[in-house]
Amino acid sequence: MQARRKPRYLHAMTDSLLTRRRWLGHALSALALPAAFPAQAQTSTLAARIGQMPDPARLRRVFAAGPPAGVLVAALAPHKLLGWPQQLDEVSRAYLGPALQALPHLGRLSGRGSTMPLESLLKLQPDLVLDAGTADATYVSATERLARQTGLPCVLVQGSLAEHAQQLREVGALLGETARGETLARHADAVADLARRATRGLGPDQRPRVYFARSANGLETGLAGSINVEAVDHAGGRNVAAEAGRGGLTRVSMEQILAWDPQVILTQEPGFAERVRQDPLWRGVAAVRTGRVHCAPVWPFGWLDGPPGINRLIGVRWLLEKLHPQAPALQGLAPLEREVRDFYRLFYGADLSAAALQKLLETAR
Repeated sequence: MQARRKPRYLHAMTDSLLTRRRWLGHALSALALPAAFPAQAQTSTLAARIGQMPDPARLRRVFAAGPPAGVLVAALAPHKLLGWPQQLDEVSRAYLGPALQALPHLGRLSGRGSTMPLESLLKLQPDLVLDAGTADATYVSATERLARQTGLPCVLVQGSLAEHAQQLREVGALLGETARGETLARHADAVADLARRATRGLGPDQRPRVYFARSANGLETGLAGSINVEAVDHAGGRNVAAEAGRGGLTRVSMEQILAWDPQVILTQEPGFAERVRQDPLWRGVAAVRTGRVHCAPVWPFGWLDGPPGINRLIGVRWLLEKLHPQAPALQGLAPLEREVRDFYRLFYGADLSAAALQKLLETAR
């Protein structure tokens, strides 16, 4: 489930959504869709579990409702993922292991527009529908509604970067892949520990001002609290758009970017990265003048976003080097090339050739 830009009226409907959530809870009970687990501590990433959960040892078929969930299930249990919620081009599929390359595109139930009719979902006969991402009242309500309409067990998982290790452990256990979940979670723990050590003790002036340029023209970004720009804060940067308030994605003007004058510009659009380095208007921005425009790879998934899932773990490793190249914690680490190869093998089951690795890193400037 990818974070979406919320219309303004949604913010005014918080009370009604919470009321609706309570009403749906009563309705679900009446429809014999009990939660299979007792209430968990608030620290659990399993934000909503609706319906009779399948026995993990017998679970075989998982439908991922959105791209973050697709990446999560692909890493934990590739043999149980029914298909991809997002379209993957041939280049992206080439950076996946054989089993994941062969999975069909099925469509999504969450994010920016559903493309999976409920009738088609029921024909797939999944043992579980899993969604991951922002677990606010709107998405909890949508999960409850889906369970009520289909009778399928549905789980919504909180998906922030800081929670990826716990997410991997909990969802791994839910899918009957406890050992696999622990292996991947240890990697997430190591990334989090590196980020803490690399940014420990940094004052505000030592955390560069960062603008995350989304879209082909670079004029879309994320506000404070947006799941789509979490990597910036996680790697010790300061999101300049946070000054504009909290929320999701937003459009900004060139005048606003010039006023923010970020020290670093991040993007996942190679074409934009090349243009911005040559555009006279963008040369007024400190990041362009000092050559700190960095483009993250996007195959098979974005290193910083697209989707905002566990795929960002390798992006944090890359971004720490871009934002804090002199940090003592980064000295003596294995070369990025080796870490990328290891990550792709561990999470995606892909053994990258030298040529594939070089092609991937050509954009990681």
